[in-house]
Amino acid sequence: MVKDTLIAAREASRKLNLMQPQEINNLLLCLADNTVGHTEDILAANRADLARMDKSNPKYDRLLLNERRIADIADGIRSVAALPSPTGITLDQWTQPNGMRISKVSVPFGVIGVIYEARPNVTLDVTALCLKSGSAVVLKGGSDAQQSNEAITRVISDTLAQCNLPTATVSLLPPSHEATAEMLGSTGLIDLIIPRGGKSLINFVRDTSRVPVIETGAGVCSCYFHSSGDIAKGCNIIFNAKTRRVSVCNALDALLIDRSRLADLPVLVGQLASKNVVVRADDEAYTVLNGHYPLLQHATDEDRGHEYMDYMMAIETVADIDEALAYIAKYSSRHSESIVAEDPQACRRFTHEVDAACVYTNLPTSFTDGGQFGFGAEIGISTQKLHARGPMGLREITTYKYIIEGDGQTRNP
Repeated sequence: MVKDTLIAAREASRKLNLMQPQEINNLLLCLADNTVGHTEDILAANRADLARMDKSNPKYDRLLLNERRIADIADGIRSVAALPSPTGITLDQWTQPNGMRISKVSVPFGVIGVIYEARPNVTLDVTALCLKSGSAVVLKGGSDAQQSNEAITRVISDTLAQCNLPTATVSLLPPSHEATAEMLGSTGLIDLIIPRGGKSLINFVRDTSRVPVIETGAGVCSCYFHSSGDIAKGCNIIFNAKTRRVSVCNALDALLIDRSRLADLPVLVGQLASKNVVVRADDEAYTVLNGHYPLLQHATDEDRGHEYMDYMMAIETVADIDEALAYIAKYSSRHSESIVAEDPQACRRFTHEVDAACVYTNLPTSFTDGGQFGFGAEIGISTQKLHARGPMGLREITTYKYIIEGDGQTRNP
């Protein structure tokens, strides 16, 4: 069954590749309207999924849909439609001494497979980006969101049929381990696999897949409060990065604070108590916060480099920027890192030396998002260095080919 689905997706990708950019834009606008029009159907399915999950589970917020979120997703689809087409762009062009003309042109991947966990919004975000970039998409969601994903996929299929495209252009596989295994071994049918989820999912896909993989998602993000940091900026940045949405990959996991600024720590983290954030502090920070912060615990070695995806945050005291950089180099997942500092030299050094996809000065890591970068939407945050890094928008899910033109030239023996 899975193989038949993938063969159909490959055939559908060829027809999609024949569509003009405006036809694809019209398809996306129709999809946005149909998504809003089927809000109640989608929410009914989502309620069924939510009923099976404990509200205390950090994934609950990721799974949750409501009218506002569906409207926002539809607006994101419209934003993608408004962007220039990423395919058919001449990236480079030159003529060889023999008169041979070479052009490097952006083209679709063909078929993109996406494996993700309890995030039904991904079903639409990924679909919009893949269609805009000219690729068919094979979706493999988790069982936690299966009814939501099925309801959304029905809307997508109806929209494709309405626009005279094969429904196989966007396919949803069963939420079984067997389907995952077959998908990961489908060389020649799927051109690229993108996992979106926690560290264990990403590691499994990377270690198992025979299809090329772009690693995304695992985010161990920290914020370094430098000796020159502004306390008002620091309070807002830490609060926003930690509490905006704790279950997403750009949420703050660790606050690094210069020892010279420990006296400011109760003020820096005080606002977090309003969201019941548990602070796991090292010995120095614990001593300062004891009696001044209500949800305080001693940190352990396991808190270093840990992605909480919950209302928890570690605090590590560092002597200076050297120690902060060493900590980040050891424990970062290379996703997003931030510094709060008024010293321009410290900011320059931080941005130069930190090895991460996104490096911020005086901003929260919560801005690591394709929409916030002006990409319309994103297919994921790449933490690797080959092909794509950081928020992956339309350009990052295209590849290229060389078109070579001549007039009968031949190569010398």
